[in-house]
Amino acid sequence: MRIGELSRRTGVSPELLRAWEQRYGLLRPDRSGGGFRLYSSDDEMRVRRTTGLIAQGMAAAEAARVAGGQSVRDDSGSPSVVADLTEGLREALDAFDSTAAHGAMDRLFSTFSIEFGLAEVVIPYLRDLGERWTEGTVTVAQEHFASHLIRGRMLAMAGDWGSGGGSSALLACLPGEAHDLGMIVFGILLARRGWRMTFLGANTPFDTLEASVHTLHPTVVVLATVDQALFHEQAQAIAALAASTWVAVAAPVDQRSVAALGAEPLVGQIADVAQSLATRPRTG
Repeated sequence: MRIGELSRRTGVSPELLRAWEQRYGLLRPDRSGGGFRLYSSDDEMRVRRTTGLIAQGMAAAEAARVAGGQSVRDDSGSPSVVADLTEGLREALDAFDSTAAHGAMDRLFSTFSIEFGLAEVVIPYLRDLGERWTEGTVTVAQEHFASHLIRGRMLAMAGDWGSGGGSSALLACLPGEAHDLGMIVFGILLARRGWRMTFLGANTPFDTLEASVHTLHPTVVVLATVDQALFHEQAQAIAALAASTWVAVAAPVDQRSVAALGAEPLVGQIADVAQSLATRPRTG
């Protein structure tokens, strides 16, 4: 990314970013063919870590030194940090402590990049929450409280996802599907790759979806459900839409069932799926 985008993502001015690069070697850009500095997600992580340490009272030079010695994936201390943040978030949400939960989220995204925080903490937490709800080890109230708090945070992150570049995605949950948190997270990850999002949310009627496709002409329509039965109920409608539009589907069914409708199955870790969808040209 260019320095302006790095500034937008981190909230640190371009002037200060350049100063940290020159004084402390905090940023390690590559050069484009045209000679522009291009910054990576690791650079973004180091900036976020630096600002988080400064907010805790550390001097800028020391914060940059500490942050500069860490890497998003390779730092041997990261697993314990991630585990501590995840456990803190879980304990706060289980106890209905919104202040502590927001504090845990603040620490997460000041320490790590948004993508890393989503992939390594938020998504695993949501998966664990769903499993505990199924097992009956969390109450309906706890599940609703946690989901609504995290959903609010995710929507705040998605505030500018309609202002991306030329490629666009229309996101919707199938009719009858009430769980849209995974779709929101997916939209955030796709938007961070330069795509423009239109989010229709949970329980989207197909006539509304088709009208939106006709108006917006999106690059891709992404449909999701966590209910196998809902997928099969809407199979004909999905096939009809896929006959004229690039449709990708996330559902708990065999990939061949999705492909048989002329749609593309979305399978795998959510960050990897977003990356694959964003970079793969349409075929067929």
